[in-house]
Amino acid sequence: MKAIVRDAYGEVDVLRLGEIATPVAGEGEVLLRVVAAGVDQGVWHLLTGTPYAMRLAGFGVRAPKNPLLGWDVAGRVEAVGAGVTTLRPGDEVFGTCRGAFAEYVAARADRLVSKPDNVNFEQAAVVPISGYAALQAVREHGRVRAGQRLLVIGASGGVGTFAVQIAKAYGAEVTGVCSTSKVDLVRSLGADHVIDYTREEIGDGRNRYDVILDIAGNRPLSELRRALTPRGTLVIVGGEDSGKWLGVRRQLRASALSPFVRHKLGTFISKERRQDLEELRALLESGAIRSVIDKTFPLTEVPEAISYLRAGRARGKIVITV
Repeated sequence: MKAIVRDAYGEVDVLRLGEIATPVAGEGEVLLRVVAAGVDQGVWHLLTGTPYAMRLAGFGVRAPKNPLLGWDVAGRVEAVGAGVTTLRPGDEVFGTCRGAFAEYVAARADRLVSKPDNVNFEQAAVVPISGYAALQAVREHGRVRAGQRLLVIGASGGVGTFAVQIAKAYGAEVTGVCSTSKVDLVRSLGADHVIDYTREEIGDGRNRYDVILDIAGNRPLSELRRALTPRGTLVIVGGEDSGKWLGVRRQLRASALSPFVRHKLGTFISKERRQDLEELRALLESGAIRSVIDKTFPLTEVPEAISYLRAGRARGKIVITV
């Protein structure tokens, strides 16, 4: 089968389209024919092996243990392994795997759920990883409730587009922060207010929020705290451009400061949980959330897709079609 492979950590130039053996579904797994796969910032981190701490977490110190890339996936079940009773050949599913940029993948059955009929494979494929982060940030770490005022910084990105919609589904008053060209997009997602960060400051004290989700941002903690209510909550989601070693400098400062102030300041690492994937599926099926897809690339252009994502131009998600 064809797959995007790499033998070393590096930039997109280490990627190539190769021929590898088709995997076999093991116990608790299914063989999935990939129709579409999502591209997220985690793909770039796995590609480059940064921050370096992740290499010590089991991904390979000098070279990647897994030559394949891609987490988000949607496709059709071709075969099921021993012990799999929830899925059968022909089922259309979406979820996560290890190596989605390929024609086939062996995926854990408990990391997949059925695709809603009202979304296509591309729309389903981009949901899981960004959806997990958005759902867990809003529900568990922000503890967003109906009537609260929520600020989403990075509202036009992959996680942000889902966070705005999930928060609205939870009954919050949502303000999204984005650039000028993306204001209409964020407003179309249901945001009550939109701040163009090229024209307005969020920490000027004029507006305060019960919860702030700062998605892959770089604003100083002092500025973010000025935009919080006296006992507000800041959740830092993601860690872009935060150093090559740990990648969480600002997150560590927030966690260290939190016990000494009235604000709750923190961060988290999202988890792949079936119950959360089921909730995301239900939100998709009901129409409460929708996938915003900026651009679609074929499997042969995965390097271009990753470069496009890193350039910061994407409105919502990027998808690979196989």
